[in-house]
Amino acid sequence: MSAMRSRTPDRLCAEAVELAREAAVEAARPGQVGEYLGAVAEGDRVVTHLFESPEPGYRGWRWAVTVTRASRAKAVTLDETVLLPGPDALLAPEWVPWSERLRPGDMGPGDLLPTEAEDLRLEPGYSGEDAPPPNSAVSEEMQQLAAVEEADVTVGAPAAQTATPTAGSIAAVAEELGMRRARVLSRYGLHVAADRWDEAYGPKTPMAQAAPGTCASCGFLVALGGSLGQAFGVCANEFSPADGRVVSLSYGCGAHSEAAVMPKPPRPAAPVVDETVVEPLPLHPDRTSGSVEPDTPPEELGHS
Repeated sequence: MSAMRSRTPDRLCAEAVELAREAAVEAARPGQVGEYLGAVAEGDRVVTHLFESPEPGYRGWRWAVTVTRASRAKAVTLDETVLLPGPDALLAPEWVPWSERLRPGDMGPGDLLPTEAEDLRLEPGYSGEDAPPPNSAVSEEMQQLAAVEEADVTVGAPAAQTATPTAGSIAAVAEELGMRRARVLSRYGLHVAADRWDEAYGPKTPMAQAAPGTCASCGFLVALGGSLGQAFGVCANEFSPADGRVVSLSYGCGAHSEAAVMPKPPRPAAPVVDETVVEPLPLHPDRTSGSVEPDTPPEELGHS
């Protein structure tokens, strides 16, 4: 746009300051047109006059009134009047979608966080079919990685071995189950921990009371093994206030995976008129293509 502007503004358009001020006063509220700031040449016989805007909510903005005239005409006419921001104008920050503004910890009791229909963090659960989803933990690719116990085979009888084989021993099984420790959690310690977790992330919390569903039906719940899995799980939703915490299956929040599922964006309908096909149109129609022979005498056609 700047390359098309002329270096010197048109003299008649540049002198039409009062015309431009009257247009700005008419467009603005009374007393909202300030001092004259100058003129800018927009093109041949097109000039924009700038006036200061004393409006408190529009600091640094300017009333821009564009005037023009026809070629070889002396009468200057009004083109448009608009309020534009100046170089030091106070502007609103760039709009950011809510999905990008949301941060972990922003959820409160009663808040609902919708999930997209094709959320990459979720996958279909039980669908009634034998074949699991491709990215499921029990897919065919994962089944092929079944655990196979590795054993070193040494020639000779067991009595002749220098070290007792550990594969299959009670110590090896205990180590595999995670119990080869000096002490493990007792039943009392387990109940105390469960009471503590249920108090922090249980059904009696304000967040769970206002939740649309429980964690037992949420797709972001990671199940626990053992007896704890009957009452607790781990939350894996980064926007949930319980992300990474052990939560009761009766707990819930507005970030439930099925709280509000956003519909898929509609697909545009197929075009009715295919503009990609070129249909040839002759400039001179073929005279023999009609129902009347070109050489037929006019008398036979009913003309005088």
